[in-house]
Amino acid sequence: MPKMPEDCTSMAEVREGVDATDRELVALLDRRFGYMRAAARIKPSRDVVRDEARKAAVIAAARADAGVRGLPAEEIAAIWETLVEASIAYELVEWDQLRD
Repeated sequence: MPKMPEDCTSMAEVREGVDATDRELVALLDRRFGYMRAAARIKPSRDVVRDEARKAAVIAAARADAGVRGLPAEEIAAIWETLVEASIAYELVEWDQLRD
């Protein structure tokens, strides 16, 4: 188990923590993309996959949460923009595959 950031005293410990956190993030992304597969299965038509209002709300929530945590809110919002667009693209592929 890697040390928490505030307990690190060497770059080796920092890197171990970053690597472990990256693995956790990928596991969380796996779950998030699982929800995209579920959405593709549930949505009745391909044209409802892209929902700009929902996209804006998700990005705004990430920006606000980042701000509360003292993180760079605009950079987090940019990451979420990429994440949401990748999720939409993935969901479209899944939607098509389910109906081939």
